[in-house]
Amino acid sequence: MALSPQPLSPLDGRYAATVSELSLHLSEAGLNRARVHVEIEWLIRLAEEGLFGAHLSGREIASLRDVAASFSDSDVARIAELEATTRHDVKAIEYLVREHLERLGLSRIAELTHFACTSEDINNLSYGITLTTAIRDVWSPAVHTLLAALTALATAERDTPMLARTHGQPATPTTFGKEIAVFAHRLGRIVTEIDALQLTGKFSGATGTYSAHIVAAPDVDWLRISRDFVESLGLEWNPLTTQIESHDTQAVLLSRISHVNRILHNLCTDVWTYISHGFITQIPVKGATGSSTMPHKVNPIRFENAEANLEIASALGDALAATLVTSRMQRDLTDSTTQRNFGVALGHSLLAIHNIIAGLGEISVNRQALLDDLGNNLEVLGEAIQTVLRAERAAGTTSIDNPYELLKELTRGKKLTVDALRAFIEELDMSDEGKQRLLALTPATYTGLASGLVDFLR
Repeated sequence: MALSPQPLSPLDGRYAATVSELSLHLSEAGLNRARVHVEIEWLIRLAEEGLFGAHLSGREIASLRDVAASFSDSDVARIAELEATTRHDVKAIEYLVREHLERLGLSRIAELTHFACTSEDINNLSYGITLTTAIRDVWSPAVHTLLAALTALATAERDTPMLARTHGQPATPTTFGKEIAVFAHRLGRIVTEIDALQLTGKFSGATGTYSAHIVAAPDVDWLRISRDFVESLGLEWNPLTTQIESHDTQAVLLSRISHVNRILHNLCTDVWTYISHGFITQIPVKGATGSSTMPHKVNPIRFENAEANLEIASALGDALAATLVTSRMQRDLTDSTTQRNFGVALGHSLLAIHNIIAGLGEISVNRQALLDDLGNNLEVLGEAIQTVLRAERAAGTTSIDNPYELLKELTRGKKLTVDALRAFIEELDMSDEGKQRLLALTPATYTGLASGLVDFLR
């Protein structure tokens, strides 16, 4: 038997369970549900304004709103049937709404369906709604869960000393918690911007001029009605557009999400490196296999999977943002197919976020390995010694000139022993107080304010 057609994207196959909630908003069905919602709300708005003799009772308004609220698979199938004839997706939505009007005994207002609208009037508002709800209800909660996990890890390990590495080389010690806090702080700032971002919407006709509206009803305040309608859908009204809404806020949103993706990618590469050095221990999952041939392997697959999906998500997000902000003259259709990929870009990001959350739950910090690493790199105390000596030289409590060069000669490219370092400090011409402070110093205690800096996450 031949193989039947299968999902082309892993988001719809292997990873479907992880991102399925997102599909309720950003799939074609989710878009069509939003389109029906916009078309019906426009009908209701016209009736509430008392335009063209349209009036609806409270019961009729409720029954109309129930059409969108109860949007189902049967509606999806019917839209597909209608589009097979219309060859136009939004026209199919209009016809579906008309059918519901007839079923509800509201044929008297059928001609006001899609009144004075261009397809983009419906589409831009629908995408604004679906993107807003997808971020608010699915993507953002996942990011906040990850942010909470990072904050908890930073707090738990705030006092755990760790050798820093700059340019891959031993550097001034820090704490593990402070380094995780850096990622949480970066992430929190951008996520706050995303949560506060309001997408824009337009509702102004074929070329953004309200021409059809004015010719139909010259004395109506269409600007007010348009603004009220767009804002009633939770969007910011854009008064100046061509046929299409300019998509600038959509581009900003995608860019911010790509920024989050890149911060998380950086987190993954650092965690992967800490695992490879043994500073983080992976907790084996019972029954899991790390390698098909090497029984001992516990691979950091959560973070590797996240890395790849973050790269895909960022590449898609950047491409979508770049395409959306350009439209030839008053309209071209490049945005149409572009916007249909919102779910793909966010899906890969969401998949990565879930992998990182799971990965963080399967690791523990190897504090002894971190201490051993610190103990093997005493030369990082050279910075502390030369800094104290410079302070004392300025205060006149030492006669040592150019302490930096002195410590450079002692430490650069060399490994120091505890005894050698102690002997060097004891022979220094400096104050007793300063000397005792340096003799008591170890790489594990040379962490400055690292622990307290974690408090900035609160």
